[in-house]
Amino acid sequence: MKRGAGFFIALRYLLGRAHEGGRYLRGAVAGIAVSLIPIVVTLIVADGMIRGITDRYLELGTGHMQVYNFRNPLEIENAADTIVSMEGVRGAWAERQGLGVLVGANGKTGANIRAVEPSFWLEGGGERFLTVPAGSAELESDREVLLGEDLAAQLGVSVGDTVRLMTIRVSADGRNIPRLTPFTVKGVVSSGYRELDSLWCIMTYAMGKRLLAEELSYSYLMVKIDDPYDSADLFSHRILRALGPGYTVYTWKELQRSQYSSYESTRQILLLIMALIVVIAAVNVSSATAMLAIERRRDIAVLKAFGASPRGTTRIFIWGALLTGIIGAAIGLSLGLVIGSFINPIVHGLESVLSFFSRLFSGTDVKILDPGYYLEQIPIIVDWSAITAIGIFTVVCSVAASWLPARRAGKIPPVELLRKY
Repeated sequence: MKRGAGFFIALRYLLGRAHEGGRYLRGAVAGIAVSLIPIVVTLIVADGMIRGITDRYLELGTGHMQVYNFRNPLEIENAADTIVSMEGVRGAWAERQGLGVLVGANGKTGANIRAVEPSFWLEGGGERFLTVPAGSAELESDREVLLGEDLAAQLGVSVGDTVRLMTIRVSADGRNIPRLTPFTVKGVVSSGYRELDSLWCIMTYAMGKRLLAEELSYSYLMVKIDDPYDSADLFSHRILRALGPGYTVYTWKELQRSQYSSYESTRQILLLIMALIVVIAAVNVSSATAMLAIERRRDIAVLKAFGASPRGTTRIFIWGALLTGIIGAAIGLSLGLVIGSFINPIVHGLESVLSFFSRLFSGTDVKILDPGYYLEQIPIIVDWSAITAIGIFTVVCSVAASWLPARRAGKIPPVELLRKY
């Protein structure tokens, strides 16, 4: 039997009538396709969540890297011009951070005070992720602040209202003395990820220097570069060489190492669990191959009567499993990519339907993705290398699972088959 004949016989079995054994292979194709859809959707959602959260932290939170001068923190501003002059650097902004207590109409709550140059929020990439539900993000006075959307809701304040900020100043004799400062709310802002901005109280850098005690806050330069994902370590060394001794540089990978490691570990665990589904689907290919061999024993008898070798007979069923894996993977990956690409309208549609029925009984809305923990809008990120690896893994598992029943079919003695048929 010619080598190419096995492929066409297997294709005929796959596309043939149900009573000819094709139903077994087509059922295996459906099983593989169904198993791959949730894997691809999970991969797209996980990558989109991780990338979306990471981008927001990089552009609105930690920056791409932070430069400190622990010997003399007040000199940190002088390093900005040196850093900005380097090719590949988008900008450098001085920031001072501290803690305080905000008092509003609904009571008081803790706040993360961010004193940063106003231009930071309007240029350098952060404007892509910062939304302003109310008011304006431009601080025109030192007595104006921006509040995170969740913080403003807790305090019961809106644009134009006055809030009082309680901070601590250190007296000459070392005592901590509370200080209460009134501010006008200029705007309410959101990054789209509540864990990042839920406690934001943003003021001008000049006001932060006066209000936040040096002993109870920290100052640094927030630096942004063109390629933070691949070039952060390189620019860290370049900046250190340019600034000289006394300075320390931390990249975003170092600043949020535990958080990003947790994201990656969660992603890998999800994929591992989903990979088990593919293995189970591959076992279905093994069963389909065995049933096909039983169904087509008459064909095997005829082929062996015409001189087909055991290896040639085995190849027919291996080809069948290979085609099953390829077609199943192609269908499953394609449907998964389509569903994953429209995951936002799908989720919002499900929320609308579930909320409709929920309001009939309990009067509350349903949130599939809690905004307190997830992004309000999932970026669509397709990792083509991972998609390709999943497809190859599926095909390999399908062929490997079919090898034993295919080998048994090839080893059936022709005399036994001829006697029966």
